[in-house]
Amino acid sequence: MAKIRHNQFIDTLTELSKNAKAEGVIQLYTEDESFSGRVITIKGKELLHFGTTGYLGLEQDIRIKKAAAEAIMKYGTQFPLSKTYLSHSLYKQLEEKLFEMYGCEVLVTKNSTLGHIGVLPSIIRDEDGIIMDHQVHWSVQNAVQSIKSRGVPVEMIRHNDMDMLESRIKMLSQNCEKIWYLADGVYSMFGDVAPINQIKELCSRYPQLYLYYDDVHGMSWKGKHGTGFVIDQYGRLPENVVVFTTMSKSFGASGSTMVTTNRELLERVKSFGGPLTFSAQLEPASVAAAIASCDIHLSPEIVRMQQSLMQRIDHCNQLLLNTDLPLVEVNDCPVFYVGTGVPAVGYNFTKKLYHEGIYANMGLFPAVPVKRTGIRFTISLHNRLSDIDQLIAAMEYHYPASLKEEGYTNNQVRKIFKLPALEVDSAQPKAIEGIRTETYDSIDQIAPEDWNPLMTGRNCFDHEGLQILENVFSKSTSLETNWDFRYLIIRDQSGKIILATFFTRALWKDDMLAPESVSRHLESLRESAPYLHTSNVLTMGSLFTEGEHLYWDETSALANHAIEALFQHIEELDAALKPDVIALRDFENHEKSFKSKFDSKGYVRISLPDTNYFDVDKLRNVGEFVDVLTSRSRKHFKKDIQPFIGRLELEVRSSLSTEEIDRAYTLYQNVWKNNLAMNTFSYQRELFTAMAEENNWEFILLRCPKRRLIVGVMFAYTNGTTYCPSLVGIDYGYTIEFSVYRQLLYQAIKRGSKPGLKRIDFGFSANFEKHKLGAESLRRYAYLQAKDNYSLEMLETLS
Repeated sequence: MAKIRHNQFIDTLTELSKNAKAEGVIQLYTEDESFSGRVITIKGKELLHFGTTGYLGLEQDIRIKKAAAEAIMKYGTQFPLSKTYLSHSLYKQLEEKLFEMYGCEVLVTKNSTLGHIGVLPSIIRDEDGIIMDHQVHWSVQNAVQSIKSRGVPVEMIRHNDMDMLESRIKMLSQNCEKIWYLADGVYSMFGDVAPINQIKELCSRYPQLYLYYDDVHGMSWKGKHGTGFVIDQYGRLPENVVVFTTMSKSFGASGSTMVTTNRELLERVKSFGGPLTFSAQLEPASVAAAIASCDIHLSPEIVRMQQSLMQRIDHCNQLLLNTDLPLVEVNDCPVFYVGTGVPAVGYNFTKKLYHEGIYANMGLFPAVPVKRTGIRFTISLHNRLSDIDQLIAAMEYHYPASLKEEGYTNNQVRKIFKLPALEVDSAQPKAIEGIRTETYDSIDQIAPEDWNPLMTGRNCFDHEGLQILENVFSKSTSLETNWDFRYLIIRDQSGKIILATFFTRALWKDDMLAPESVSRHLESLRESAPYLHTSNVLTMGSLFTEGEHLYWDETSALANHAIEALFQHIEELDAALKPDVIALRDFENHEKSFKSKFDSKGYVRISLPDTNYFDVDKLRNVGEFVDVLTSRSRKHFKKDIQPFIGRLELEVRSSLSTEEIDRAYTLYQNVWKNNLAMNTFSYQRELFTAMAEENNWEFILLRCPKRRLIVGVMFAYTNGTTYCPSLVGIDYGYTIEFSVYRQLLYQAIKRGSKPGLKRIDFGFSANFEKHKLGAESLRRYAYLQAKDNYSLEMLETLS
């Protein structure tokens, strides 16, 4: 079965990058012959620069530039030798200056990414455990992958969730010597910070807890000698804390530093730190620039620079407080984030700012969740107060227009970011004219003559099929099988239906499409916490049904209006049902028409398992079943299926007795427990009782002739011209002797070839077995919109 694998994740990122590049917001080039730091030129237009991470502007300091230039002339462009053997002449001076700054010995690394790759595998032992904040920098998460391969347990918590952190500490404390929590000091997108006081309190209660902070965005503008946000919170670091700071960004040079008072950890990294041992050392120019920056950091000048930056930050905060702009985090960091919600609003807003002569960064997936797109701007000493005035004025003026043009409101965005709602929201979307929207919460409120012509021949979601699903799942008392149903019909003014679909809200396992090894691990944890790593999902269609759940008349003059109304309805369902994830899936006939909409509305495409179908007409055209098979499949049929035909007693039934339902349900449970490739919650017995009482369902039974025992069952639904084998049950004790599953597939093809039927929908899974019997496959995709990236990153971490 197709799974959500790393290459699919990369494919998704590539696609999103293409979209952002086409919109003109990433992979741009400056055109300046020199830089001042205050302005940059892009595509011939001079822009105020609000995208730098050089918050103190030291990269333009003449003393630092002069030191770098002189070092090149004296020592050359590089010193090409591993530092393990020999360091060039300036290194000792740099290390002495850093010791003076931090009050302890530090380790210099080429950059923070290589530093994490070198340090983390050296300080974390096989008997330790790891917990990561799900927003910790990618470079930290990447370094953990090599540690995970050694069998070190890795957990991930939602961002800054201290209750979740404590629960994971308790879980790992039974088997781990040290438990390492990996977090950022200052998070690079929203500008929020680690709750260090709460983390300190956890350390006081759990001596096993060790901390590893990436504080590159907290450097220079905060703390004594500019040593950063984290160290400012601690003063002298305790021995259970490791901090990574930077000599680039605000520091104005290049390289990174590992800071710890734990001599044992430091010596382990110095002895063998991976790329720190085998890679080249910092160039003489970088070391000289860092020395010059250290001199500034060790002087009273750094305090004046910090104070000057803080004046600008305070000024910006005050201006923002007098607007309706949804500032995601209010603090004293030089990183600001104004939420736009979906990418479409972000693209629109960014372009308007460019037109006004302002450069700022868009926050894009995967750095932020897709629906938490926004404008990330930074304040530096390069910016004048008048520049900041111009920035906020432009944002305040253009933001409502961007929202309105893309069909969103300020309060919708505020809800996404959990910000207080405005009493008066000036941004209201345009009304969609010419259509009539009807919403229902039961199929019984819709006439069968309206619904069935649209959905006949698709899957078991015609009017009768949905009545069964509603009666079972909407009345369930179990959290995992209690579903909400919602229906949408859009008509033109004459009453003709342009669009129709249905949605369900249900509890899904986050690892439903993860590799089986991940599901096996999580199922062991669910023995004590059955709802661990689960999410409420609003999906088009349902977990039980397959195929294209959307009827859309593309020929209608109002077809695009109907799509806009569909997305508005989804927003309303999101507000009412509050799902963690929205999943729109199976756009078999409309993939190309919808794709650009999905991208702009904040949906990420993932591949689903292929679905399998059998074209009944091709069987009728050749007469004999074996004639539709390839030569290789004929050999399979004659060897693995034909010899078993007739060895089991075959019955096709439209109803079952209570005892037969019990047996059929037991056999279904066997398959469910054995199928971690598609990891879902089990359906309840009431579903099978309801199926046995409905005429459109039938049951293919295979019995062992000696014991009259049912050893295989196929549950199949007929919708118009389509036959839908939906579930299977098997007694695995009879598989080898009777080839039960293959016999069920063969008998389903025979049943689906009755007069009046044109197609057999075999659904996903067991593709190989179905293909050998002549089935064909269709690619399937889902478009996901999640409240945060936690589930996706958690599965990437575990996979």
